[in-house]
Amino acid sequence: MTDVSFDVELDTSGLNCPMPLVKARQKMNELGAGQVLKVVSTDRGSIKDFQGWAKIAKNIELLAQEEHGAAGHRRFLHFVQKG
Repeated sequence: MTDVSFDVELDTSGLNCPMPLVKARQKMNELGAGQVLKVVSTDRGSIKDFQGWAKIAKNIELLAQEEHGAAGHRRFLHFVQKG
């Protein structure tokens, strides 16, 4: 388990692609430079979505990703920092 501190948590559980990413992008607009957003998702596709976003966005850094839980109850955590 990664020990990443964060400023804001966004729970997108139950939302499917691309909504976890869409909601995260909206929330990032509310954060200041250097702040970290923790996104909780149940969508396996969010792993690659957040990786792709971090590669193309100039003001976003993907600090860590984690996977927790058993099949059917998985949670994917994404820690994104605004530049």
